[in-house]
Amino acid sequence: MALLDAKEYDPRPAKRRNRLIILAIVVVAAALAIWWVFRYWPQERVVNKFFEALERKDFDAAYGIYNADPDWKQHSEKYNQYPLPQFMLDWGPSGEYGVITSHKIDCAKEPPNASGVIVMVIVNGRAQETSMWVEKKAKTLTSPAPRELQCHPGG
Repeated sequence: MALLDAKEYDPRPAKRRNRLIILAIVVVAAALAIWWVFRYWPQERVVNKFFEALERKDFDAAYGIYNADPDWKQHSEKYNQYPLPQFMLDWGPSGEYGVITSHKIDCAKEPPNASGVIVMVIVNGRAQETSMWVEKKAKTLTSPAPRELQCHPGG
């Protein structure tokens, strides 16, 4: 076969390769975007369940969520540092927020080198947000969070 007898160029394999490369880039970008949007979902879910229990006035369940221990009644002495009566003073009807009737998770952020995530919550439609600290592994809550977080720049 001589040089002038070469096969005619077929652009189909090159087009197929280009399409696969573009598809791979789109899939990776979509996966990264989904991860970015939902990266704090587990911590936001814990805070959401906590406030839903408070709205139902199910303080036993809320206390269990706060301590990441639904069976806390079996060993309540384990929580002497923050017992249920103190929890009721803080989160019950006589607490800072009064009767909690609504909540909205505003944002979440993980400080550098931290073991947890700060979740900002709007309680009862107040202008002032409250911050909740959620430990990533244990899913225990602390309020207020050790560091404040500004959800919206300039706000």
